[in-house]
Amino acid sequence: MSDSTAQVIRLVAGLGNPGREYDGTRHNVGFAVLDRIASKFGVSFVKESKWDAFIARVTLYPGLELVLLKPTTFMNLSGDSVGEYARFYRIPSTATLVVLDDVALPLGALRLRTEGGSGGQKGLGSVLIHFATEQVPRLRVGVGEASDNRDLSAHVLSRFSSEEQNNASEAIERAAAAVLCAAREGMIPAMNLYNAARNSDKSLPQQDTIAIQP
Repeated sequence: MSDSTAQVIRLVAGLGNPGREYDGTRHNVGFAVLDRIASKFGVSFVKESKWDAFIARVTLYPGLELVLLKPTTFMNLSGDSVGEYARFYRIPSTATLVVLDDVALPLGALRLRTEGGSGGQKGLGSVLIHFATEQVPRLRVGVGEASDNRDLSAHVLSRFSSEEQNNASEAIERAAAAVLCAAREGMIPAMNLYNAARNSDKSLPQQDTIAIQP
């Protein structure tokens, strides 16, 4: 077992682009997942310019605080924010969970991994460069592939269609639950539960909804 499977998650970085014009786009799924977690805990994000990020903190249980970080650097420079914050607070790469969109996964699918390459996702690639290792846990959220005649950049910057909205909302809910499971139980239990769980046309299992513990 590598260190990345045993390390307690302390920092969750949701990737996306800042600005209202990007709200609700496929590329901002990482932001949406963190917003969902913050909402369930009743906390708000505060802009912390020192880190080029919006940051919120939630207490999962006494002694375990989880930092939620949304970079304001734009996607391709996400590592500037995530890496500097982690370095200052001495949070190792293996205790940092990155949440990002993935066009190679069907809409609604989740894939948790403890390490690996960027798969061409430039935001994750920037984070890996700053940590100088591929041992960075990540949660990929499927946003569906582009149609044959659509530019990839236009696709990831588009919003979900009305037909896709229910699946997208369910994916965000399940991804938020997966993050909390990884933080509370560890990456391996979370991977076992969420990687095998669903196709986008299946309903949410009861155990996958977010449960807030006092």
